Amino acid sequence: MDWTEQGILLLVSLVANAFSALAGGGAGLLQFPALLWLGLPFAVALATHKVATVALGVGASIRYLKAGSLSLRFSLFILALGLPGVWLGAVSVLAIPESWLLGALGGLTIIMGIYSMVSPKLGLETLAIEPSTQHSLIGGFVLFIIGFLNGSLSSGTGLFVTLWLVRWFGLDYKQAVAYTLVLVGLFWNGAGGLTLALVGQVQWDWLPVLLLASLVGGYLGAHWALLKGNMWVKRSFEIVTIFTGFSLLWRAF
Repeated sequence: MDWTEQGILLLVSLVANAFSALAGGGAGLLQFPALLWLGLPFAVALATHKVATVALGVGASIRYLKAGSLSLRFSLFILALGLPGVWLGAVSVLAIPESWLLGALGGLTIIMGIYSMVSPKLGLETLAIEPSTQHSLIGGFVLFIIGFLNGSLSSGTGLFVTLWLVRWFGLDYKQAVAYTLVLVGLFWNGAGGLTLALVGQVQWDWLPVLLLASLVGGYLGAHWALLKGNMWVKRSFEIVTIFTGFSLLWRAF
């Protein structure tokens, strides 16, 4: 890339990661298409994007860990159920038709945004949900499925985790975004990026720009989420999900 292209990529990635950290996912809405537009093949762009988004998790983690807003037990639960799915999705990505996955994920992402919009009280306060073995098994199975999608695709899966933590586990949006950005952004994407780097190809000379944008954007988005409160995060989530869904459908068809 020349300096102009690096500047464009830095700006696009910074905006994408800041909004992703605020809404609880969706960094691939702008960053991944930018990599394709600048000339990377799909598989290379996917691996490069996945590695870069680890820095988004780092930036968000710095801010959220300072606020002390994560439960270690619940964090380990999300990692234990999601990471095997991430690995399976990453090693299977080349065997699944891309258009099928993108089309299905795009439609579901739009439905998520609409569901949040028509549920005005969803995620605005923490709900007291009595834990049970059945409840935990169902919640963990869905996290495994989302992990599979996270490993095989670049966009939208963090948004799924955010909404699932709100709807099934009773978290408010601000809490759910904290878990998503730290655990999905740092650990799920780290596992997916490592797997894709081993089985595919990463454009390593593009990573410094992407890592810088992800780190700074992740911190800024997390800071705004803590500062603005649940209604602001909820509206950001809804906007990002709708646009991400249509972006996925566009790429699929």
